[in-house]
Amino acid sequence: MTSQLRRTCLQLILLVTITSSQSTLAQEAPPKVSMKTSMGEIVIELYPEIAPKTVENFLRYVKNGHYNNTIFHRVIDNFMIQGGGMDAKMVEKRTSKPVVSEARIAFEKGLKNDLGTIAMARTEDPNSARAQFYINVNFNEFLNPQPLPDGDPKAYTRMCPSNPSPLFLSN
Repeated sequence: MTSQLRRTCLQLILLVTITSSQSTLAQEAPPKVSMKTSMGEIVIELYPEIAPKTVENFLRYVKNGHYNNTIFHRVIDNFMIQGGGMDAKMVEKRTSKPVVSEARIAFEKGLKNDLGTIAMARTEDPNSARAQFYINVNFNEFLNPQPLPDGDPKAYTRMCPSNPSPLFLSN
């Protein structure tokens, strides 16, 4: 099967349903979200103490059922898979206002665009993340916050680590 055909098939069959569960122990464990796809389950661990606004934004979409029946609409071999914004007919779902980027702080606290991590998809505007996310299927160091040539420290990604199980989706 060619890479293009495989990518097209993935776009059509990866329907996503996400539910959340949170611990109520005295010392709470990080919240986890179970993403059930047509190709298996992916469990995502979130870090609200590192990126509170981003995690709150993501969980709000989860609780509102936004991610139900969405697809991974962008699949790039050895890079990432992106979802959370399109239904199976490639119609974009409505979203709320964007969340402020917490990429720099998250990066400084050790979260990076490593293999198996999840991050919010953004435009060139660092404060443009809404509902779409991507899962890194490679070590994408070039996506980590870096100063722009003129020294501007603005970042354009933010991370919440996940398990590496989505690797099978890009190969």
